[in-house]
Amino acid sequence: MNAFFKVFCNRSIRLVGNLVKVASYPFHFFLPRVRFTIPVYSAAKIRSRPESKVPSVIWQTNYSNRSALPVYVNYLFNRLLSLDYEYRYVSTEDREIFMREHAPKDVYLAYLKLNDGAAQADLWRVTCLYINGGIYMDIDASLVWPLRFLVKKDVEVLYIKFKKDDKEFTNYFLATAPGNSDYKSIIDKIVYNIDHHDALERKGVYHTTGPSVFNEVLEGKVVNSAKRGHVCIQGAFTNEYFQYLDKPRGKWTHLSDDEVIKK
Repeated sequence: MNAFFKVFCNRSIRLVGNLVKVASYPFHFFLPRVRFTIPVYSAAKIRSRPESKVPSVIWQTNYSNRSALPVYVNYLFNRLLSLDYEYRYVSTEDREIFMREHAPKDVYLAYLKLNDGAAQADLWRVTCLYINGGIYMDIDASLVWPLRFLVKKDVEVLYIKFKKDDKEFTNYFLATAPGNSDYKSIIDKIVYNIDHHDALERKGVYHTTGPSVFNEVLEGKVVNSAKRGHVCIQGAFTNEYFQYLDKPRGKWTHLSDDEVIKK
């Protein structure tokens, strides 16, 4: 029954999200300069959540926290489903500061070699969660169920799987306690991929810093995971046009393999 309601919510969210997107085209056509500010910090609104192994903090990042209407609606929707969590938005500049001050030197130096914001965010998110723990979600990700019921107090880690067969891990939603040894292996693998990028067979962002690294590290391991449709989906409220309204062709998919690493 619980799975049925999650699927129902999934479909309902996508329907509402599509309506938001349709309405947002004329909104931004007639009001092209209007943007909505996602806060850098939002305290938990309720304190009923019991202590859990995964810290009650949501981390997000993007090229700017001044967003188009659909991205902001998506933020508000996620906050509604996570009222007992803190929220922290980390800018491009603050990501670099965090990596400089908290990451091991080799990880920070590898981070500086990355030429793409999404690739930088890939390495930052794993490093941030390894050090601090908590929840990470991409800016276009939408929860399908209240977060406290998805990441229960005795859970140390939660991955979600995507694609039609739900066999591959993704990194657009991550939840972990601090000090996760698999995350350490993922960080090391990303650093290796960056430092040996010229020798890699698959050089794109997806394979250098993204989900491919998770699949390589976690292959054959028994880990706590769930289907994406039962936890968190992408693109329900927004799309590439709205997400990159002020940065056309800014998505990592427009980057050639040779542009991932700074020359």
